[in-house]
Amino acid sequence: MTGVSPPIEKAGRPEPIKAVPVRHPGRWLAVAVMAVLTAMFVNTVLTNDGFRWRIVGQYLFSPPILNGLQNTLVLTVLSMFIGIVGGVALAVMRLSPNPILSGVSAVYIWLFRGTPVIAQLLFWNFLAALYPRLSLGIPFGPEFVSFDTNQLINQFAACLLGLGLNEAAYMAEIVRGGLQSVDQGQTEAAGALGMSRAQTLRRIVLPQAMRVIIPPTGNETISMLKTTSLVVVIGYFELMTSAQRIYAVNFQTIPLLIVVSIWYLALTSLLSVGQYYIERYYGRGTTRMQTGARLFPRRKPEQQS
Repeated sequence: MTGVSPPIEKAGRPEPIKAVPVRHPGRWLAVAVMAVLTAMFVNTVLTNDGFRWRIVGQYLFSPPILNGLQNTLVLTVLSMFIGIVGGVALAVMRLSPNPILSGVSAVYIWLFRGTPVIAQLLFWNFLAALYPRLSLGIPFGPEFVSFDTNQLINQFAACLLGLGLNEAAYMAEIVRGGLQSVDQGQTEAAGALGMSRAQTLRRIVLPQAMRVIIPPTGNETISMLKTTSLVVVIGYFELMTSAQRIYAVNFQTIPLLIVVSIWYLALTSLLSVGQYYIERYYGRGTTRMQTGARLFPRRKPEQQS
């Protein structure tokens, strides 16, 4: 008995899949809650007379505040410069095969990371209580030059020493992590080509390590900007100190603190934008998405006939 096979349909395009969107009720609930909280916050900021926005606008660009802001920026830049240079040197020493250099670096990092920044600032500011004069010369021998400690280490120098040397300990670990992220084969290949350790570090290792070093360094810079407010304990005139001196006279504490917060937020935003572009520069060619976009450009969908 022979059967009749059904006619074979011509191959055609498959029917489109009727995709049903996934529901996310939790997201909409979170959006509603955040919208309510945001509206409540905006309402209390605009209607609460305790904020005294008129006084905030009056002191936002006042000369004492701007002078303190300038000193804050100078402290941030110079302290981070000391921290970065010292951190690179300490990281190289920490990775050195010389046990003395590695040990000195480890002790430095342990000491400065283990003590509060405020204590270090006060120590440098009152160093004259321990050493009234600082001198250079031969141990147990003649002195070549001598300085009065109070004249050599003033408030500004104490701020730089306290902030910069403390930051160097943290930057050392950041740089060390970046250097160790580079494959050891890169260093071995550079050595096989006859490059010295300094040339290998400068031309091979550091350029590749920057991709790992830049993000935490940017974070440390933003943190340093706000850490400079700690120098108020030794009376140096920066942004926070200038605000304190003003509200100690007119008792407008909240408006002056808002002024300080606005400036810190503005500077932090600028630093964050700069960090973004620096990260993008050193991260070129490292993400799969960017590489795939160049090698395999997206095709335009074909129009159905």
